[in-house]
Amino acid sequence: KQSDVPKNKETHTGSLIEQLTTEKYECMVCCEVVRIVAPVWSCQNCYHVFHLNCIKKWARSPASQAEDGNSGWRCPACQNASTQVPTTYTCFCGKVNNPEWNRNEIPHSCGELCGKRRQCLDCPHLCNILCHPGPCPSCPAFVTKTCECGRTSHSVRCGQSTAIRCSNVCGNTLNCGKHSCTQVCHAGKCSPCQLVVQQVCYCGSNFKDVLCGTKEEFSDGFGNFSCQKICGKKLNCGRHNCTQVCHPQPCQLCPRLPQVVYRCPCGQTPLSKLLELGCIERKLCTDPIPSCGKTCGKPLSCGSYEFIHTCESLCHEGDCRPCSRTSNIYCRCGFKKKVNFFFFKSCFVFFSLVIAAITFMCDKRCNKKRSCGRHKCNEICCVDTEHKCSLVCGRKLNCGLHRCEEPCHRGSCQTCWQTSFDELTCYCGESVIYPPVPCGTQPPECKRTCTRPHECDHPVYHTCHSEEKCPPCTYLTQKWCMGKHELRSNIPCHLTDISCGLRCNQMLKCGMHKCKRICHKGECLIDEECKQPCTIPRLYCNHPCMAPCHPSSPCPTTSCSAKFLCSFFRIAAISIATKLTDLQLGDSVEISRLITKKEMKQARLQCDEECLALQRNRRLAEALQIDDNSDPFNVRSSGPKYSDLLKEDARKDLKFVSDIEKEMRMLVEAVNKGKHTKKSHCYPPMNRDHRRIIHELAQVYGIESVSYDNEPKRNVVITAVKGKSVCPSNTLTSVLDKEMQSRPPPPIPHYKQTDKSIGNNGLPKSLKEEPVIDYFDVQD
Repeated sequence: KQSDVPKNKETHTGSLIEQLTTEKYECMVCCEVVRIVAPVWSCQNCYHVFHLNCIKKWARSPASQAEDGNSGWRCPACQNASTQVPTTYTCFCGKVNNPEWNRNEIPHSCGELCGKRRQCLDCPHLCNILCHPGPCPSCPAFVTKTCECGRTSHSVRCGQSTAIRCSNVCGNTLNCGKHSCTQVCHAGKCSPCQLVVQQVCYCGSNFKDVLCGTKEEFSDGFGNFSCQKICGKKLNCGRHNCTQVCHPQPCQLCPRLPQVVYRCPCGQTPLSKLLELGCIERKLCTDPIPSCGKTCGKPLSCGSYEFIHTCESLCHEGDCRPCSRTSNIYCRCGFKKKVNFFFFKSCFVFFSLVIAAITFMCDKRCNKKRSCGRHKCNEICCVDTEHKCSLVCGRKLNCGLHRCEEPCHRGSCQTCWQTSFDELTCYCGESVIYPPVPCGTQPPECKRTCTRPHECDHPVYHTCHSEEKCPPCTYLTQKWCMGKHELRSNIPCHLTDISCGLRCNQMLKCGMHKCKRICHKGECLIDEECKQPCTIPRLYCNHPCMAPCHPSSPCPTTSCSAKFLCSFFRIAAISIATKLTDLQLGDSVEISRLITKKEMKQARLQCDEECLALQRNRRLAEALQIDDNSDPFNVRSSGPKYSDLLKEDARKDLKFVSDIEKEMRMLVEAVNKGKHTKKSHCYPPMNRDHRRIIHELAQVYGIESVSYDNEPKRNVVITAVKGKSVCPSNTLTSVLDKEMQSRPPPPIPHYKQTDKSIGNNGLPKSLKEEPVIDYFDVQD
């Protein structure tokens, strides 16, 4: 079947068929190849083929709209306007929807006869080739046609577009109806008659030269046009002239004839009544019209719909006098009605202003939002209803380079339609994106190692990138700390300021003290003075000065407030305990004589290793800025504190408390190790005492506890929170076990032995038993 269709590449149809069959035809919207099985749409004016989805997006975009805004959307190729957006995939002839592809047929065709009308308007034959893209070929049939003037006939092809002309004169009557056409056989209507004639106006005062046959239908037998001047012809009365504009009809009767005038000038009283009152009867048109003597009352042109002004003069002939009243002139937006604001002008002046087409406007600015929803109208005395925004949008598009040039609108702007036809490459040029490249497209991702120049000579591990600045070098090196205290290892290359964590210990400007700050950058004290205590010994007590550092001035003469550094009482207590060991042997020792006079006179006791440890801890606390009263590591705390009531209730049922603590410990460990932030456990219904134990234990473990339901089914639900719930160091059961253990035996009393207590048989005799208290026996 495909052999019946012309395949010549020189023809439009043959070129389209070959490109679509070999999949070399590109869509003008997306610049992609049109596949054989892809739904397409073909323009019926230029016959370009597009993807159906591409032409749908193009038709809905603002760039495709016609200039007048009412003609629909434009074809991307020929700019032909269409009103309907294509929605279905049809063959080229339009008979079949969603045509299936056949290897032996033209892609996107139905394989049947085309059957479309040809472009020639006078050809009655339909296209007789298979469904095809592009224009239909010319009709091959022969028909008999007459020449333009209709006097001769010839046999020509039906699709021939050239007109047939003979060599005879046309001879048809021209538009004037008086002369004949002198041209040789021609197409179309004959030209208008070119003879020039003179025409006169209806009133006969003006003449003009026109072509023969111009405005012949407006002739009244005397004139052919109106000169737009006052007619001025004598009326039938012979005394007055016509006051109408130049007109073709005969002039009207004189409006002052007695036969025409039946009422007084104001029209309120008939002339018959005035004649009965003695007025003179009119016989000629020049006779005055009798006046009734009443107020004229004719409506004036200065009145409004609300209040009509009338003439206040007595009945008179001619035009009424100017109005002497005042009128309310409303602004065009009607804001006057809201604030009761209006202008007062003379009614005569108002009438003259209306004639001059002057519009009064108020000073109110419109506060309504425009159609874009962003800007206010701000029009003075606004009368618009739609408030269309005439500004340009100007917002940045998704590419970040161009701004929206559409009129200000609601919602998001369209994607940028700018396209680059240059290749977009990565920095090294290995990866390439070929044109067309939509505006805002990022450079392609490249897997090669970065080739940009780097500050260091270390190996490069990051890939090629489009950013101007490379990532920091993470190669591990050795670097000195800021204070040059030690050489640090495993330091990333990009790190420059490194602190070793040690004290600076550089000599300050005062020359007496060293910097106590942690290893830092730059000078120790830039704009500050040294405030450390002075270490110069005093003259009398040899204690340090302890005043703020004063390198250029002598120490101040103040009283010494130094304290002994050694723990005198601690060593004295040890000395007392050592000498009281004789009590264990039954000897009596006087406590007041435990410390000798020589020891009392000593100004300072000798420090031992424990003193040195205390001094070292004190210096460490000062360096770390730790308060003596603080307990950061909970060393002094003895674990959680349980109330006496809780201990008393727990002793009644130790197994219940052990099970509860085991369940709480498992719940806390599960929530801290798991992924969930909370975890709950529901206990079975129990009595009030057991619920109270659970609530108090939950507070120790940092667990939330809530009771639900009513008695006797009231139960407790506990919830552990990650990071908040913690197991205590000492459980309630371990505390109770320690308290219930047996106490150590009391101290053994010691008796003093003398020689008199020994009997003859060598056995001691019982003397008066005086128990001696052991002050150093400590019982838990």
